[in-house]
Amino acid sequence: MNTWVTVLAACALAFLLKLSGYFVPARLMEGPRTSRISALLPAALLAGLIVTQTVAGSGGRIVLDARLAAVAVAAILLWRKANFLVVVGATAATAALLRLSGWT
Repeated sequence: MNTWVTVLAACALAFLLKLSGYFVPARLMEGPRTSRISALLPAALLAGLIVTQTVAGSGGRIVLDARLAAVAVAAILLWRKANFLVVVGATAATAALLRLSGWT
């Protein structure tokens, strides 16, 4: 029963947070600084998630393993404007081969 109360409370808080966005005055959201921040915020959050999932180990330790090499391959291929399916395939193959060789 305690888990359900927690889930329902989290749902209610998420709904109220989204609803509160409608009550923010428009004049606060129209400035050039706010526009720049809101345009760059999704990319910054995604980059933070990628870094966290790539190098975070158990207990908050930094772990350098096949995931980091796979992300490096993906970054190079995306920089070279490779097809997305090629990027995914090369990244998966890089991680698989490095883990097969014992670099975990």
